[in-house]
Amino acid sequence: MMGPLLAVAPQPIQGFFDLVNLLCEPWLFFTLTMVVFFAAIYFRRTLVKPPVALGILIASVAAILVSFMSPQFKAEASKPDNAPIFMLVYITGFCIWLAFWQAVKNDERLARGEKPEEYEVGKTRLHVWPYLLYIEGIVAAFVLAALFIWALSLEAPLEQAANPAKSPNPAKAPWYFLGLQEMLVYYDPWIAGVVLPGMIISGLIVIPYCDPNPKGLGYYTFAERKLAVTTFLFGFLIMWVVLIFVGTFMRGPNWNFFGLYEPWDVHKVLSLNNVNLSQMFWQDGMGKALPAAWWQREWPGFLLILAYFAVLPGVIMKLAPKLYRDLGFIRYSVLVVHFLVMLSLPIKMYLRWSLNLKYIVSIPEYFFNI
Repeated sequence: MMGPLLAVAPQPIQGFFDLVNLLCEPWLFFTLTMVVFFAAIYFRRTLVKPPVALGILIASVAAILVSFMSPQFKAEASKPDNAPIFMLVYITGFCIWLAFWQAVKNDERLARGEKPEEYEVGKTRLHVWPYLLYIEGIVAAFVLAALFIWALSLEAPLEQAANPAKSPNPAKAPWYFLGLQEMLVYYDPWIAGVVLPGMIISGLIVIPYCDPNPKGLGYYTFAERKLAVTTFLFGFLIMWVVLIFVGTFMRGPNWNFFGLYEPWDVHKVLSLNNVNLSQMFWQDGMGKALPAAWWQREWPGFLLILAYFAVLPGVIMKLAPKLYRDLGFIRYSVLVVHFLVMLSLPIKMYLRWSLNLKYIVSIPEYFFNI
């Protein structure tokens, strides 16, 4: 299947494409992504060095140029509406590198008993008004001008009027909603489209008020804010940016998972038999027919969800008692519930890939599925 696509590439590059496609198996791809994420945090002192960071930047640009030798990748990457994804990746990467570069310097100073660089004597400190607002206004003007130039130079991704006789395959949302569309694979629409986005917004609002740690205010640091920084970056990078990338370049016809350079075959059929937890428990485990009443049929799923949200907070409290003492019951509960909801997404993804598990609780009688 890959032969016609990769015939235009030299043999070594074709081998590289084949290897990448093998690594794009869903469970392997996300596992490697998380390994790279935690490894980057662990080796942050090395990665923030300008020569190393520049080498990574050059390597990434070279990889993209080589990737354009794949007709499939080129077809998707050259679409005008996908240009913001590359901007998102590189701007995010630069901002994270700059923050960690300053954080590593401050952590080294704090380890020597010195104050952070932002608190140096003689360091110019300006008020938000008018200095910061002036700078933000100037930057906003430049961004507006860039958007005008962008809109005039790139063709708008407009298609013909909707035709009910010809639906696009795959039907994709705008790039900034592809993370939500990917969540719809693993959750019911009311969870992926309402609950999870709502938890993201509520988390961004309330979690800063749940953190009583006075360290890290007014200066960059990682050593003093390990949990907060790691959790936020995991949610933003792995659970949002990566899902946007996957939805754009690795989700093809029928919303099937394809390798990064694999041709999108509309006839690709995956022999999946997605089952609910109740089917696995009653039919496969107990060898019985599903009970007719939903409350009898779905009690294993409800019990599992109850254990997840009731038992795990206690386990975390035992493993990190200082966190509970510092936060108190209410703030600890708010923080842990948001954390467990975020963690439920990768758990559900791995359950789908490994066990073909569709829903933990499935009550179609009331359109309630988890």
